[in-house]
Amino acid sequence: MDKLFLIISREFLIRVKKKSFIFLTLLTPIFFASLMILPTAIMMMSEGEKGQKIIISDKSGVTEGFFADNEEFIWSYDNDTPVDDLKKTFSGMGFIALVDISSPDSLFNVSVSAYSSKQLNVDAIEAIEKGVEDAIEKKKLQRYNIENLNEIIKDLNTNVSVKTFTLDKEGGEKRSMVEIYMVIAYVASLLIYMFIFMFGSMVMRGVIEEKTTRIIEVIVSSVKPFELMLGKILGVGSVALLQFTIWILLSVGIVSVAQTFLGEDSLASTAQMTQTIAGSQVTDLDNVTMAISEDSTPFQEIMSALGSVNFVEVILSFLAYFILGYLLYAALFAAVGSAVDNEADTQQLVLPVTLPLIIGLFLMMHTFQHPGSSLSFWGSMIPFTSPMVMMARIPFGDVPLWELALSLALLLGTFLFMTYVSAKIYRVGILMYGKKPSWKEIIKWLKY
Repeated sequence: MDKLFLIISREFLIRVKKKSFIFLTLLTPIFFASLMILPTAIMMMSEGEKGQKIIISDKSGVTEGFFADNEEFIWSYDNDTPVDDLKKTFSGMGFIALVDISSPDSLFNVSVSAYSSKQLNVDAIEAIEKGVEDAIEKKKLQRYNIENLNEIIKDLNTNVSVKTFTLDKEGGEKRSMVEIYMVIAYVASLLIYMFIFMFGSMVMRGVIEEKTTRIIEVIVSSVKPFELMLGKILGVGSVALLQFTIWILLSVGIVSVAQTFLGEDSLASTAQMTQTIAGSQVTDLDNVTMAISEDSTPFQEIMSALGSVNFVEVILSFLAYFILGYLLYAALFAAVGSAVDNEADTQQLVLPVTLPLIIGLFLMMHTFQHPGSSLSFWGSMIPFTSPMVMMARIPFGDVPLWELALSLALLLGTFLFMTYVSAKIYRVGILMYGKKPSWKEIIKWLKY
């Protein structure tokens, strides 16, 4: 045990003293916090330019009254001067755009062209489109000669917002928001995938480095190869836990400070925008905006929905799946590292190790939408994909305890078995030089 502890301490201290570790540890929380703070800061600073003048030449004669002056835009009409003449004098008129609206066709549709010295901004284009659309739409409806048309249109406008609640066994209800569960599941699953891949690769590179410099030959003269491999895995795992803890504390600290300056409601709006986009998977900007405005809920409702999440279960499950998932894959990465002489030779051998991780990532995407499906169930039971897929199910709160226990037991059993197999490969591989082994040779190493 003393030798194992020495190896763990050596691996831990070597890595935490590196400048790259300190740099990455400090920079990553700033990056994560920026993802939450920057959208709010940008929105607060992105007020449109005030007093932009736009001149309209309307041949349809129906849009007047639909372009109201406001702080951002001031509208003017000139239907008497030909558009070509307006273009010639446009640069000296003080307008940012000249809008040419054609005469209506047989279906009362019009074409609209906008001319400007510089590229017209999106807000101006949207304002022009909305004004013309409203005018043409109203004109078309008037052709049906329906009385009280405006009142009928207002009466028809209906917004339906579904509030979801979860019921406990006694019938008590809790406010729930599926988008919040999806965001938590997405973040937790993606972090596990990133950490397993990042720190597993770190173990592999460490083995290759020591093998290349022949340090490993000196070390194995004093300790068993299995102790060396286990010490390296646990040492890097300790670094991962330390780095993860620092990231969480710094991220929470930075966001808390930003919340003080920007206000809770601003950050809540950003969080709501993020979870709405993630939840609806809407790609069209207009639909995203509509989804946000229609489902807009105050900060207290988001906090109420967050209160329905069992964070103790989420955090404990995250730690359990991260540790076991890392140990499983780190053992495999260590075996791959021991079988090669340099990092370039790992491509062929590392593919079977990374392929289950990538499959788990795809299953994770499916689980966000269908956490109770058969595919999600089996993905959360298979040890090579369960760390990502189970973490995508847990925030939804519908994972029975026996499924969680069985999944962890299978993951633990697979880790012990794969560690035994990897140790056999590692024992032979660290002393093999000069030849890239084939799969057939690696299988032979298992019999030694």
